[in-house]
Amino acid sequence: MPDVLAEAVAPPLAGGATAPSAGSPPPVQDREGLVDAASLSRPRRTLVRLPRPVRRLAGPLLVVLTWQLLGTFGIVNDRVLAPPSAVLSAAWELGRTGELADHLLASLTRVVSGLSIGVSAGVVLAVVAGLFRLGDELVDSTMQVLRALPVLGLLPLVIIWFGVGETPKIALVAFGTAFPVYVNTYAAIRGVDNRLVESARTVGLGRLGLVRHVILPGAVPGFLVGLRFALTGAWLVMIIAEQLNATNGIGYLMNQAQSWYRTDIIVLGLLIYGLLGLTADGLVRLLERRLLAWRRGFEGGA
Repeated sequence: MPDVLAEAVAPPLAGGATAPSAGSPPPVQDREGLVDAASLSRPRRTLVRLPRPVRRLAGPLLVVLTWQLLGTFGIVNDRVLAPPSAVLSAAWELGRTGELADHLLASLTRVVSGLSIGVSAGVVLAVVAGLFRLGDELVDSTMQVLRALPVLGLLPLVIIWFGVGETPKIALVAFGTAFPVYVNTYAAIRGVDNRLVESARTVGLGRLGLVRHVILPGAVPGFLVGLRFALTGAWLVMIIAEQLNATNGIGYLMNQAQSWYRTDIIVLGLLIYGLLGLTADGLVRLLERRLLAWRRGFEGGA
């Protein structure tokens, strides 16, 4: 009875807490207030944080696993979409005979040649339009008109101009990759902070020094963004270009597989295109980290 009366008349503590009753563990004082000692004795759960590459691979691996299960249980017919095991078998078969390497080398040669021409043309035109007022008036409007043209719609005209050999395929890749580089590089040149330009002029830099030490370094991030788009666009154009009037290449291999309903080879070709694009994007990212080591941007939250 006295204990009950003592609890009834006990004044409330700060924050609305009540005084501990007899036999309960003593409260522990921390920075926030009173904390139950029993809660402190419970073990805390620690989450094991996986490395970022492992977490990035979790999504694709889940897709591949689901894809394989759909084929294994017959939910998806092999003639509609071959499972990953059949795709790997086709890759082993073509790789063992050397046929896959020959087609891959032909596609890489065309893409590298087209990219070299397209990227070079895009950079030169962007510098001319970005640095000179007359170049802006003459070049930029023309490039904006040409950029609106569908690349694959030019295929009949390119065949008339260059025939059905390697040249039209390289020309299509060059045409499709020049515009992403031009647009992003031109925007980066015109987007250089004018305060940096005024500061450079204040310290005595001339026109050539201004371009070399301020304008072009400031345009590098935009150029790299355009290069990433150009690498992706090159493979998209090549898929169609190699399926028309070609005798080798990954696109030609996929076109031949279509006649025999070899979806495993078709999917293999698509995966090769995707892996090549991912590798090229990784190389540009590596180049970006080297060239833009001075710039630290937001890398995402936890």
